[in-house]
Amino acid sequence: MDRMDWRLLEELQADARLSFNELSRRVHLSAPAVAERVRRLESDGVISGYHAHVAPERAGLPVRAVVVMDCYGPSCLLRDPDVAGWPQIRQLFRITGDGCSVLVASVPSMAEFEAFIDRLARYGRPSSSMVLSQPVPWAPVAAAAVEGAGR
Repeated sequence: MDRMDWRLLEELQADARLSFNELSRRVHLSAPAVAERVRRLESDGVISGYHAHVAPERAGLPVRAVVVMDCYGPSCLLRDPDVAGWPQIRQLFRITGDGCSVLVASVPSMAEFEAFIDRLARYGRPSSSMVLSQPVPWAPVAAAAVEGAGR
């Protein structure tokens, strides 16, 4: 990826609804060249989709938690393909260290969270921490982060 690809990614991460014409004006490249580069970034998997950032608390899901699952073997949470579709799960990570996975959950109430934890307990031992605030709600991927990764 070159500087122009990163410039396009910067603009699209700030506003994914930009037209190719507007994007071309912002990066000083022709619209067909911008379209070609964006399509290449999509086909290479660099751009994996276009999404609206939804605030869970504003959408009726004010209770958020990070849950570390300690499970193993055939009953492991990660072995159940249905888990990825549970509406409470916002993110799910397979991890190293203590536990096998970490998930971020959002639910409407503490009663719903308790039921969610009970459902998780069928797979192993859940350990949860409630999210009090989110000082960094989302951060774009930037060239500087990639360039600085080797330091």
